[in-house]
Amino acid sequence: MGTRASGGSPAYEVMHHPPERELVPLAAGESFRWMEHDYPAPIARWNYHPEVEIHLIRRGTGNYIIGNTVGAFGAGQVAIVGSGVPHDWMSDLRPGEVIRGRDAVIQVSPVWLEQAASVIPELHRVQDLVRDSGRGIIYSGRTALAAAEEIEQVGRTDGPRRIAHFLALLDLFLGAPPAERHYVAHELYSSSVGSEGRAAVDAGLAYVVENLSGDIRMSEAARLAYMSEPTFSKHFKKASGMTFTAVVRRLRIANACRLLGETDRTVAEISGAVGYRNLANFNRQFLAETGVTPTGFRRLEEHARPSAGPLGLLRAGG
Repeated sequence: MGTRASGGSPAYEVMHHPPERELVPLAAGESFRWMEHDYPAPIARWNYHPEVEIHLIRRGTGNYIIGNTVGAFGAGQVAIVGSGVPHDWMSDLRPGEVIRGRDAVIQVSPVWLEQAASVIPELHRVQDLVRDSGRGIIYSGRTALAAAEEIEQVGRTDGPRRIAHFLALLDLFLGAPPAERHYVAHELYSSSVGSEGRAAVDAGLAYVVENLSGDIRMSEAARLAYMSEPTFSKHFKKASGMTFTAVVRRLRIANACRLLGETDRTVAEISGAVGYRNLANFNRQFLAETGVTPTGFRRLEEHARPSAGPLGLLRAGG
């Protein structure tokens, strides 16, 4: 696996500090912002902003962090992230590699959406989408495929046609079947979570992402958060809703799902790549989390596979 970068910095260094406030400029005559960018790029970092963000990953693989949740991503992932929710997408890179045009992004003010709904009654449900985006939502299946095309069309068009594609995109999100709409961040990850909880989650998740294929110790995560192990464990679980051990297990299995679906590497090779040195233990943990064995997962049609996305989509518990 290549070097995982985040704006050129290791994940734990990025998340160890508070997310940066991104300023979202609007061009004259535009209601919302559409942009595309490479990776790494200065704009691709652990950040937040008041605007709701719709994010398409065009190419590459890696891990995302949305709020307090980490998961694996691949080309074609479509997500919507609410106002004020910190986020980052970190690609697997070879030394010196740059992924051109990795991201296509729409950023829109929730105030503008609320004002639009106040004068266009047909848009009243958009306010529900804005509210739900506060947890982060990842779309899959046909919804993601159609949404990706609408995102691209927003970037290719202007005037009323641009607005039409944007509204079509919102309609896709609102009409997405439950199986293709996955909520990401834990509800507790909000302004009500204290600074200790945020520090534990941010340092812990960044450390896990950076060391996924190797040994991971809670003592090291606690050190990065400047906490004792008992204090770290308490705040991490309160803020994230999961134990540190459960997060490590679920992220490793999520990445195993991605590798099983996107590569022809053997199960034994994938086991080692995601940090399991014992193949029998890997098979056991994979079955417990997804309900199928690694070999069984690979045999399933893509639409029938358990999600390999956010941690919370795998079997609950921990």
